[in-house]
Amino acid sequence: MKIGLIGFGKTGKLVANEIIKNENCKLKWVLRKSAKNVGEHASGLLGHNDGEGKIYSIAEIDFNIFFEENLVDVIIDFSCAEAVDEYVYAAELGTRIVSAVSNYDGDHLKKLKNLSECTAVLYSPNITLGINFLMEAAKVLQRIAPYADIEVIEEHYRGKTDVSGTAVKIAKNLGLEQKEHINSIRVGGIIGRHEIVFGLPNQTIRLIHESLDRSAFGQGAIYAANWLVNKPKGLYSMEEVLALSFAGGEDNISKA
Repeated sequence: MKIGLIGFGKTGKLVANEIIKNENCKLKWVLRKSAKNVGEHASGLLGHNDGEGKIYSIAEIDFNIFFEENLVDVIIDFSCAEAVDEYVYAAELGTRIVSAVSNYDGDHLKKLKNLSECTAVLYSPNITLGINFLMEAAKVLQRIAPYADIEVIEEHYRGKTDVSGTAVKIAKNLGLEQKEHINSIRVGGIIGRHEIVFGLPNQTIRLIHESLDRSAFGQGAIYAANWLVNKPKGLYSMEEVLALSFAGGEDNISKA
């Protein structure tokens, strides 16, 4: 499976490393905002010998021809909301899109949905396998205890300013108002921790997922890409990838 990666920051580098290590994947190229390391290969920068993942600067390429000349099976996006404007031509060529961007606004989310009319698109603000199990388990527990008080606590590194997109999705899945039920904590270098607290009259139930290493995002993205690569055009969710139907109903962003 030939993969193109957008984003080569702290998380993007770890995602690239997971792709390079996977014998069933080939990292063809990396797009990044800055001109740093342009012309070099991600594999060399990450301590591998193979010439995988030539780095390009988004500001210096012509998108009208780049994706056709550098055709891949799947694009994995770990960059920012604005990047959705850049791979319109790739979608028209049928390249699949896996987006793990967590801070889409309404306009960019609409653009991502529009791309699914041309190709298969999978969107998940947190693409780790564990967090999606957490969300499904929370749905089950809510059905068992529908009158429980529910609060969502999300913890991230001190520099993160936005509310966690994963926490927003958890709240939506559980029918909770974001401003009232999401509690954000910003301290130190926490990669990501999400807790769902169910308060009952005589007991408290807590569901917790913690990302210990950003490599988990790369592993989840590869899992999603393998699932998506042969799917017809349309918009898909990580819940569908994992086939978690036990919680009742699919949570597809196209229904949002």
